[in-house]
Amino acid sequence: MKGMEIEKKFLIKTVPEHLEQYTCHLIEQAYLCTEPVVRIRRQDDDYILTWKGKGMMEREEYNLPLTKEGYYHLLTKADGNIITKKRYVIPLPNGRNAELDIFEGKFDGLLLAEVEFPDKASADNFMPPSWFGADVTFEKAYHNSFLSTVSKWSLS
Repeated sequence: MKGMEIEKKFLIKTVPEHLEQYTCHLIEQAYLCTEPVVRIRRQDDDYILTWKGKGMMEREEYNLPLTKEGYYHLLTKADGNIITKKRYVIPLPNGRNAELDIFEGKFDGLLLAEVEFPDKASADNFMPPSWFGADVTFEKAYHNSFLSTVSKWSLS
C-alpha cells in the first residue's frame, strides 16, 4: 500500500549500455477504469490491484495484493489495450532509481523512464541524467492509462 505518489516521466534519448546488469521486471497491466484509474498488474510473479487519484506528477496511489486467479479473472473484464513491458531499475547518482520501461507489443519502440520522489521540491529540483530525453510528466499521451485507451499508436 502507498499514499501519495510523486513521480516524473521522461522519454529516453539513449538506452544505457549493459541493461543485463540491472534488475528487470516483466510487467503486464490492464485497466478496469481510467477515471479514476483502477489498474491490475502482473509484475513477475506478483499480482496487484492499484487505484490512482487525479493528477499528473502528484496523486494518491494505493496498491492491494491480488491472487493469480483474481488477476486473470479481472483481466477478462479490462477495457482497451493490455500493456506489456520490461522494466529495468537503474540507480541514479542522486540515490534515486530510474525505472526504464521498454514497451512491447502494440507500443513496441516506446521508451519511458519514471523517477519517484519523496516530495514535490525534490521532483522540481531533479536534474535528469544525459540519457533522458524530454520531460513528459504533464503530457497525458504518455500515461499508461491513456495508452490503454488508444486504438492506433505510433512513435511520431
